[in-house]
Amino acid sequence: MPKDATINLSWPGKLPQAPVPAGRLKKISSGDERFALVEGDNAVALSCLADRHPGQAALVYLDPPFFTGRQHLRVMRHRDESGEISRQSELAFDDRWENLAGYLEHLQMRVTAARQLLSPDGSLVLHVDSKTSHYARVLLDEIFGPECFVSEIVWRYRRWPSKTPNYQRVHDVLLRYVRDATVKPKFNQLYEPLAASTVATWGTKKQLAQYDKKGRRRCSSTTAEATPGVPLGDVWDISIVAPVARERTGYPTQKPEALLSRLVESLTMPNDWVVDPYLGSGTTVAVCARLGRKATGIDSNPAAVEMTMQRLAQVEIRPSREQVVLGPAVRRAARASSGVGAERVA
Repeated sequence: MPKDATINLSWPGKLPQAPVPAGRLKKISSGDERFALVEGDNAVALSCLADRHPGQAALVYLDPPFFTGRQHLRVMRHRDESGEISRQSELAFDDRWENLAGYLEHLQMRVTAARQLLSPDGSLVLHVDSKTSHYARVLLDEIFGPECFVSEIVWRYRRWPSKTPNYQRVHDVLLRYVRDATVKPKFNQLYEPLAASTVATWGTKKQLAQYDKKGRRRCSSTTAEATPGVPLGDVWDISIVAPVARERTGYPTQKPEALLSRLVESLTMPNDWVVDPYLGSGTTVAVCARLGRKATGIDSNPAAVEMTMQRLAQVEIRPSREQVVLGPAVRRAARASSGVGAERVA
């Protein structure tokens, strides 16, 4: 077998590149041009943005449905005049699929379009879980090339334990790929606190390694300069959004701002453009607003767009808004479709 032989995923009816439905973006309202919210099919929106702004995004972060096979509800809490809390729920997104092939085709279409948005030194991060991460890794190898894979980040979190005759699942996987393996990617080194044992032995100053004439490390000395900590590793211990947290919106699968802050701070520079095709609760766009980055969020659920507008209003930002307009043939197909999997974009 040749050394450069590639390994590809295969499923019935797979095409080299999944076709994107025909459509365009229509301006709904003007606002702060640094922040744009797009309502509608994210495959069409990504394709349109790639035609409009090819190679300009520093980061595309995709947090798609996790192939759970169920519908996810947004829970809204209200306190009545008596002080009692009432709860209402509405559909946030449908994560039911005909089969795994349909799910992978969904990812293939969106990742392919998202890649065209990336700058030569930009990164794409796909957020999945253990059920699909191995398939997603091979799929992204096909689209980007295996040489463009740079990181597998494990996000470890704590949550209420479930009754299961298995180890508790307490992590997600974030796969990071760069657009061009020959170009030095954007990266800002972040740091973690020193271990307690290190502080006890060496204190909080930088250490200077000492080597003998044969290049073997013998000891370390302490300098007068304070250490920034340990370079950030690829296992991140970050809590999920607590039920009483101020940032909690009631949107299912909401990701914590601390998680997105690490990604945005480490992979982009101020004024860079970040794209989130699965807007959801708007965490990515809200973090970008706080960190001085430009951002575009896409979602088919009007409630997700409205929620993000409310989060941006808290920092006095009114984003511009656009809407996906599908072609006639696509609209007819959408009207004819019904049942499981008819609405897949979350």
